[in-house]
Amino acid sequence: MTFGLYATHPQVRIDPDIPVPEWGLSEIGRARAEAAAKSPWARQLGRIVSSGETKAIETAEILASASGLTIEISHDTHENDRSATGFLPPPAFEEAANRFFAHPDESFKGWERAIDAQGRIVSAVNRILADHDPHVPIAFVGHGGVGTLLKCRLLGIPIARDRDQPPGGGNLFCFTLADRAVSCDWTPIEKWEGIRA
Repeated sequence: MTFGLYATHPQVRIDPDIPVPEWGLSEIGRARAEAAAKSPWARQLGRIVSSGETKAIETAEILASASGLTIEISHDTHENDRSATGFLPPPAFEEAANRFFAHPDESFKGWERAIDAQGRIVSAVNRILADHDPHVPIAFVGHGGVGTLLKCRLLGIPIARDRDQPPGGGNLFCFTLADRAVSCDWTPIEKWEGIRA
């Protein structure tokens, strides 16, 4: 069974003075990505596609080191566009994220709507997989918000935050390339044991 993964970047260096898409991994986040790169599943990957945000690229490059791959950048797989509000402190961000998921057809203070972000990430993944060899394991490396929206679509369920990844990031879910059925829930990237034969 050939697998696809959607993996989210782990912990980042939060800096209110730097645009969020340019944040990089923190020491903890980098260590977690490096641990994941030592996992057997990372060596099985034949293709890695990353969003264009710094934290995703750094994660993807660390994972790619396990198998000597060159990552691909897909700019339409970025996190939901939150530039209208800029940086929000954690409590305010959590409240905003709750509204984002709870009201997918509405924009929170100019944010990209969840329904639009879902359409974008689903279209991007479908486009990439349309010409992908279905016998080659692939990983998409990106962000928790759009990852959750993708997961909801693959599961055929409404958008809901209770399908979101655990706090801290650095999680993945697996799906089969043959039918795009989700085969595991969010799991820390350094703890996933891969597909059992």
